[in-house]
Amino acid sequence: MRTPYVLLAILALLGTDARAGTIEMKVNGLVCGFCAQGIEKTLRKNPATADVLVSLEDRLVAVVTKEGQDISDDELKKALTASGYDVKAIERTATPLADIRARLGRKSR
Repeated sequence: MRTPYVLLAILALLGTDARAGTIEMKVNGLVCGFCAQGIEKTLRKNPATADVLVSLEDRLVAVVTKEGQDISDDELKKALTASGYDVKAIERTATPLADIRARLGRKSR
C-alpha cells in the first residue's frame, strides 16, 4: 500500500535535479587575478562542474553544473573557505553564464 507513495516521492526527487543549473556566490577576499585562477582551478576539480566565472570587481563566483548533477552549498563553502575566501551568499538560478557575463559587462561601462 505504501509502495505507490514511495515511488511517487522518488520520481519527484529525480525530476528536480535533472537539469543543469547555475550557482552564484558572493565571495569576499577576491583581490587579484591569481585569486580568480585559484578559485576556478579548485571548482573545476569537482566532477559536477561544467563552467566557472569569477568576477573580482563584483566579488562574484558563478558555477554551472553539468546536466543532472549538483554541488552542495556545504561543498562549495568548504572549497572556498579552505582556499582562504569568505562565502557571503549562495543563490541557485537558471541564468546562463553568458547572461551573467553580459550583466557584469553592462555594470562596468
